[in-house]
Amino acid sequence: MNNFDITIIGSGPGGYVAAIRCAQLGMKTAIIEKYNTLGGTCLNVGCIPSKTLLDSSEHFHNATHNFTEHGIDVKDVKANIEQMIIRKNKVVSQTCDGIKFLMDKNNIEVFNGIGSIVDKNSVKVTDKDNKETVLNTKNILLATGSKPNFFPGMEPDKDRIITSTEALNMKEIPKKMIVIGGGVIGLELGSVFARLGTKIEVVEFANTIIPTMDKTMSKELTKVLKKEGFKFHLQHKVQQVTNTGKGVKLTALNKKDEEVTLEGDYCLVAVGRKPFTTGLGLENVGLVPNNKGQIDVNDNLQTAVPNIYAIGDVVRGPMLAHKAEEEGVFVAELLAGQKPHLNYDLIPGVVYTWPEVASVGKTEDELISEGKEINIGSFPIKALGRARASMDIMGTIKVIADKETDEVLGVHMIAPRAADLIMEAVVAMEFRASAEDIARICHPHPTYSEGIKEAALAATSDRALHI
Repeated sequence: MNNFDITIIGSGPGGYVAAIRCAQLGMKTAIIEKYNTLGGTCLNVGCIPSKTLLDSSEHFHNATHNFTEHGIDVKDVKANIEQMIIRKNKVVSQTCDGIKFLMDKNNIEVFNGIGSIVDKNSVKVTDKDNKETVLNTKNILLATGSKPNFFPGMEPDKDRIITSTEALNMKEIPKKMIVIGGGVIGLELGSVFARLGTKIEVVEFANTIIPTMDKTMSKELTKVLKKEGFKFHLQHKVQQVTNTGKGVKLTALNKKDEEVTLEGDYCLVAVGRKPFTTGLGLENVGLVPNNKGQIDVNDNLQTAVPNIYAIGDVVRGPMLAHKAEEEGVFVAELLAGQKPHLNYDLIPGVVYTWPEVASVGKTEDELISEGKEINIGSFPIKALGRARASMDIMGTIKVIADKETDEVLGVHMIAPRAADLIMEAVVAMEFRASAEDIARICHPHPTYSEGIKEAALAATSDRALHI
């Protein structure tokens, strides 16, 4: 009975989506998850819970800062962190239950326990009672994701020195929180607590926040977050974080090698994530993670063992849920004899602050370093009628096009609903559209999407209409 066409280890976005597509294509599919709920990091302690708390905190921020201007009088508004956590847990539960429903609907067999490779056609599942079940399988897909990263001196104790996992279950609103890392995770969770009244101080090794994104976005987001009360310590190297009992003490060296000391109630360690491959049994089939801890794969996401594939955070590329999903579908369709498509150059990235930051394609600095001749068109959000109506006037949209061909090479934005707006750029760039193509498309008025049209106009002979 335990004979399968494919066995998937890990039920995060990459794993469960791959399972569904495999089942749709007629494969007998098994999926293994070590926790009691499906969905992996993203659904349980990542994307979904963090966005839930971001929305709750944004409602509170609007109630305390913007409602009066809108003509809505409220009194004695209080942030109830316990209720926010309850709502977050409810959303997570509903979402994970939805994944279980999809597994049942598609006749995918779910095994709870730790999955490890025995050989290239066998996977062992060890449940919580140490009972072992061996699955025989034609193919194996590794989708075990990642876990929070940290460096020497900042080891989390899950009490005062915490990771994103603990930050999503806080029992109090801290007076002050130190965040190590000016990337996506640190800024999103920092935003949650800043809106609730926490003083946030960010310690970042680089000379800018969100250092992998376009420099214009970094500058604009810095302005936004400073208005929310963030304080930034850039080009600081953390030396040590200590739990003092009732708080934390952090020491760092600034760019002049001078020691700086910060104190707070909690320290959130948000310096990225690292691939999780512990206990997978890779050694049983001769697979060894590379120096980044990743499993090496070819263009078809095959490991050195041809019938063993790997996707998502355990392989190269951005650690993004939607990237893992696309890779899962890619493997399923490849196994079915189809010719799947996946363009790694057009995987959008998003920071769910408010306004949101979104990006696709090359940054300005990347294109300059490649020697590309480019045209840049920018348009400020405050010039949009829809933005003034909603009081969301911070941000800008930037379109970068090839100077000779006008092909759009990159689109970067900090804007309300940028996470949704960026898809216009992704679709356009997938079909190798020009800035002129976007500029000639009729956009509804009044909307935020008009900013993309205006930026595209600005990139074609500087002819934006509303500025």
